[in-house]
Amino acid sequence: MEILLNAVEARVLGALVEKDITTPEYYPLSLNALVNACNQKSNRDPVMELDEAAVRDALSGLQEHRLAGPAGGADSRVTKYEHRLQEVFNFDRRETAVLCVLLLRGPQTPGELRGRTERMYRFETLDDVQSALQKLMGRDPALVKVLARAPGTKESRYAQLLTGDVGEDVPTLSQSARKDGAPAAPSDELESLRGEVGELRREVEGLKAAFAEFRKQFE
Repeated sequence: MEILLNAVEARVLGALVEKDITTPEYYPLSLNALVNACNQKSNRDPVMELDEAAVRDALSGLQEHRLAGPAGGADSRVTKYEHRLQEVFNFDRRETAVLCVLLLRGPQTPGELRGRTERMYRFETLDDVQSALQKLMGRDPALVKVLARAPGTKESRYAQLLTGDVGEDVPTLSQSARKDGAPAAPSDELESLRGEVGELRREVEGLKAAFAEFRKQFE
């Protein structure tokens, strides 16, 4: 089944999936809560300023694709909305987390995805992220594609295809300049370094625990 969403529908779908996983106590979402989720300043690229009418139209489009709609059985006088991503695609948790972040933040490297999906699913290694990406790319039709590596970067970026094909010239943070005129740090390298530091910290903690057990044998 081929699905083509517009940018607002993608934002609404991504916001519903994110809130379902990260704040289940407040999910499903009322229209007002969904508008606020779509317009968040954090974890969104680009930042949007959607009104209720735009979000309501996007919900109608998503409902046609069976990807979202009013939540059934909600004990409330206010209509609340839920996504139905699992019913359509039968994703595992890794695929859901990766696709959600791609919907909310655009093309990203595996290192960026690993850091930004942590609240939804904790990937132990970059290979685990790559595995989830490969599964999404292997769908028929594919839901993700790999973009050509940008000059000066070590990792390729991946883009979701629910909003259609993506050109190879989508700008990266490393190709932009900061407001003060200084060049921005390559985001993919930064995220990779963060991932490596996290792994090293976990290894050190493991060694500390093992050494503590070893010392107990002589006490």
